[in-house]
Amino acid sequence: MGQVHDDLGSPLLVRQSAAVLRLGALLLSAGAGSYRVKDSMRRVAEAVGLREHRAQVTLTEITTTARDEEHFRTEVIEQRAIGVNADRLDRIAEYVDGLRPGTAVADVEAEVDRIGQRPLLYGPAVNALAVALACAAFAFLNGGGVVVCAAVLAAAGLGQLVRRRMQHARLNQFAVTALAAALASAVYVGVVLGLERLGYADPAHEAGFISAVLFLVPGFPLVTAVLDLVRMDFSAGIARAAYATLILLSAGMSVWAVSLFGALELELETGSAAGGALGVALRMLASAVAAAGFAILFNSPLRVAAIAAVIGALANPGRLLLLDAGMAPQAAAGLAALAIGLLAAVASTRAHFSRVTLSVPAVVIMVPGVSVYRSLVHLNEGEIAEALNSGVEATFVIMALGVGLAMARILTDRNWAFDR
Repeated sequence: MGQVHDDLGSPLLVRQSAAVLRLGALLLSAGAGSYRVKDSMRRVAEAVGLREHRAQVTLTEITTTARDEEHFRTEVIEQRAIGVNADRLDRIAEYVDGLRPGTAVADVEAEVDRIGQRPLLYGPAVNALAVALACAAFAFLNGGGVVVCAAVLAAAGLGQLVRRRMQHARLNQFAVTALAAALASAVYVGVVLGLERLGYADPAHEAGFISAVLFLVPGFPLVTAVLDLVRMDFSAGIARAAYATLILLSAGMSVWAVSLFGALELELETGSAAGGALGVALRMLASAVAAAGFAILFNSPLRVAAIAAVIGALANPGRLLLLDAGMAPQAAAGLAALAIGLLAAVASTRAHFSRVTLSVPAVVIMVPGVSVYRSLVHLNEGEIAEALNSGVEATFVIMALGVGLAMARILTDRNWAFDR
């Protein structure tokens, strides 16, 4: 749904402006940051012959003004679909990189139609299995044992299956998040409490139920929000941060309600992973599984998921080793994100995939979902000091992740290093 103002521009200008705007809306719906949307629209505008193209991009709206030699046209479009589609991001990036001056508007329209109509790469079962494995790997990295990981596997898989179904029905996103969080955490609690009564588990397993809802952490919007803010695009960055915060609040309320009903203790700690070389190897494997699972959740092709898995397997265990050595969580997260950004920059030049689709899945596994949810639960229970402690730690870690990725872009991309 859009609004248009122009000074009776030519029919060609109308088509040129509309084609550029459609491509931008397609990128926005796939989770692209403001800079990516603006830059892609500018390059398409140059290719189809527009003399000037200006754009203002927020989380849900794009406002553009296009000019030819004599006329101008201003359009506003609202994009209500907020999600992540890495395959679409990469295909649009590849198309835009190959554009040359003199491209026909009809060619752009046809390519936008083709990419926009492309179905998702994975069905509900594969998508849910990937999420289940990713969250089970999270549980292991958080110190969970076999019982915890198995319960998380079942709970997260079922939660994502229902979540995807509700999303395709276009139910309100915040309601979807709250219902999926309630279902996943309730399934986990039911499994663990049942095993406790049978003597196969003990109360220490209860703390792992937070890992069952980590797939609801809006990692992509959180990372792109920080990147937008680093580029001083405040309208988009603040909107993304607000959206991510509301998603976390929606999930956190459900987690709190389930923990209250099940009388769980969030501060209980699970066992630690094996030490020495075996521990490092297991951490690398779990990090690779988690990164690949999130890449598939983001609709990345298997090749992208494999590269993201390698990057995650190299960077996340290093972060955990730095934490074991006593480094501050935000410092370790920032260094790991910097390494991920540099590795993604190298991989993107060789594999011809965009950096964001390679780096974000590896970074998402470092988002402190446990601290975020604990902060929300403590806040709901009136435990202000504990809530602030967990919340501030999570905030600094998330900011460090975004800054680390931004520093990698500044070091490897002149368009980020210099403000033009």
